[in-house]
Amino acid sequence: MRQSSVYDCNIIELPKNHQLCGNITAVNNCKEIPFDIQRVYFLYDVPGGSGRGGHAHKELRQFIIAASGSFDIIVDDGNVKRTFHLARPYIGLYMPSGLWRELDNFSSGSICLVLASTVYNEQDYIRDYDKYLEFKSI
Repeated sequence: MRQSSVYDCNIIELPKNHQLCGNITAVNNCKEIPFDIQRVYFLYDVPGGSGRGGHAHKELRQFIIAASGSFDIIVDDGNVKRTFHLARPYIGLYMPSGLWRELDNFSSGSICLVLASTVYNEQDYIRDYDKYLEFKSI
């Protein structure tokens, strides 16, 4: 399996259907994002300025959207770090597997919407950064 790098992360602008009464954005499996969605979850009521994440996934791929408000995603491949700022509900970050991530600088009232390629599996998580670096060296 090829190891992912921070340069494999992509900002993807989703189609926005603009209407006078409000906008709508739809996401379809394997069309707007490069995987079949198996799980959807969202983070909310994160205190302003707080962070989440601090882990990597061995197999899981994600598409992360700021459904409301804004936050930063710091992506780390063990060699390089990149920071992405999400602040629009029609723009998301594609996260391939094998990358360490931290979510930071949540604005007050923000909602982080995550579309995931697999159902929850605790065995897929790497929650210790040193173990992550060992995983990357395999």
